[in-house]
Amino acid sequence: MASQGTGAPVSEAGRRISATRVRIARVIAVAADALQLGLFPMFGVGALSILNDCLDVAVGIVLVFLVGWHFAFLPSFVAELIPGLDLIPTWTVAVWLATRHPADDRTLPGPPGGALPK
Repeated sequence: MASQGTGAPVSEAGRRISATRVRIARVIAVAADALQLGLFPMFGVGALSILNDCLDVAVGIVLVFLVGWHFAFLPSFVAELIPGLDLIPTWTVAVWLATRHPADDRTLPGPPGGALPK
């Protein structure tokens, strides 16, 4: 498989993620964390905590849609559902972890000369 070495992150499905999708995912993650931190007294334990949970589910779905599934989303989602732990900007960290590495263009090692024995 030929590779152009663009440096774009690659999702778990093996497709390249555009720089625009990465930027949008990062903006959404930062906005969600800022909203939760800024409105923490309203999102605390009580009637509006369900809105906080709905926001987390929506953000998780959108981020997976934008950058694909990454293992960092699972602990972030769980941490967001635990009261008090949602004060940490977990969505921002998860998106950074999911998009920080450029595409890995290495190929699997094979026999010298590239020919496989018959």
